[in-house]
Amino acid sequence: MAEMHTRYSSLKRRLLFLNGFMAVSGVILIALGIYVKFRGAVLTKVLGLSSVYLFHVSYLCLVLGCLTVLLGFTVWYGTTKESRGILLFSLLWMVVILTVEITVATLVLAFLPTAPEESLEYNFVTLKKDYRGYNEPDDFSMEWNLVMEKLKCCGVKSYTDFSGSSFAKTTGYSYPRSCCKSIGTAACTGHNASSDIIHQEGCFPKLLKISTTQSVNLSVGSLGAAVMQLPGVLTTLLLFVKLG
Repeated sequence: MAEMHTRYSSLKRRLLFLNGFMAVSGVILIALGIYVKFRGAVLTKVLGLSSVYLFHVSYLCLVLGCLTVLLGFTVWYGTTKESRGILLFSLLWMVVILTVEITVATLVLAFLPTAPEESLEYNFVTLKKDYRGYNEPDDFSMEWNLVMEKLKCCGVKSYTDFSGSSFAKTTGYSYPRSCCKSIGTAACTGHNASSDIIHQEGCFPKLLKISTTQSVNLSVGSLGAAVMQLPGVLTTLLLFVKLG
């Protein structure tokens, strides 16, 4: 009996140790969700459906991270109290979270190669049709103005994207003020397209780079959290069986 008790005590200590890794993985997911939502996904909103998953996955990471941290405390309590009911409850939720993390990582990586072609055509068409100008209050124009100012670019492919657009027909300008290197200067006339005045390169390559980076971060972060949680899941299962 004393020998069994020693092995059992060792298993409890091991689970409590691994439980710390589980809590850390939850914090990583929370941090990843916040980073993607407020850093990269804000700018990539203009990419439309091809990047909207970044918002959904970032929210999902926040939820999974919070649940994982809470489960860390639940597993700790169940271990110290040697409660099979609490351990079973925690184990089932841990398996669900683990499955979702692996699924999310797989889907994001699978979707990534299809994004560039769809995004380019979507952005080119919608920019010509829906963009109104620098001071316009509509969400689409404000989002594009933010992108062009922050990323120091103009249009989707280049500054010539505004030629023949609704913006050009309505205002008579060749490009919006947000394309200018110095927005407040007199040289930013909307007609002078010199490289000294405006950013001539398009925004799509930069947006695509951000979207790709954030997608990879989400996938690696989800898989990393799953790897950190797996030993805890297995040890919880083992302790649950031994308590029976």
